[in-house]
Amino acid sequence: MTQFPNIPPLIESNDRDYRDSGVPSTVAIAGHPLHPLIVTFPIAFLSGAFGADLGYWFTHDPFWAKAALWLIGSGFVAGLVAALTGMLDFLRIDRVKKHRAGWIHMFGNVTAMVLTLVNLILRWNNFEEAILPLGLILSTTVASLLAISGWFGAELVYRHKVAVIGTGERHEA
Repeated sequence: MTQFPNIPPLIESNDRDYRDSGVPSTVAIAGHPLHPLIVTFPIAFLSGAFGADLGYWFTHDPFWAKAALWLIGSGFVAGLVAALTGMLDFLRIDRVKKHRAGWIHMFGNVTAMVLTLVNLILRWNNFEEAILPLGLILSTTVASLLAISGWFGAELVYRHKVAVIGTGERHEA
């Protein structure tokens, strides 16, 4: 295979993460990691809340305000479960803490959960009036944070091979 000058190879020989079989999750059922499965729920709910806030902004239909409240509440509860499984892996797998992606992923998600709680509290007894503008700003920020932290979560799985399904031994390189 021809290597072009000035372009580093896709897999560097000194990067052990690419060469080993990876590190399985510490929270798994039958070897299947739970965190990557569970995170789909808060991501979907909280991204949906952003969409519902936009729906309310454009239509002023109370349906969208109620939908956003339910999506934020569901996203917060699902996010707590996802945070628990993710934090257990963060604390137990050294490879996660060794990479910047692990820290960005963790801080981004913790920030998103705090902002989600603030958003939920603001809307609890005032679900329509709390949307514009602060609720929409919070929903936009949370959806953006989840997109960014999700990118770094994927970096952990696909680039650094954290929480992979494998039959090999645990390697903490």
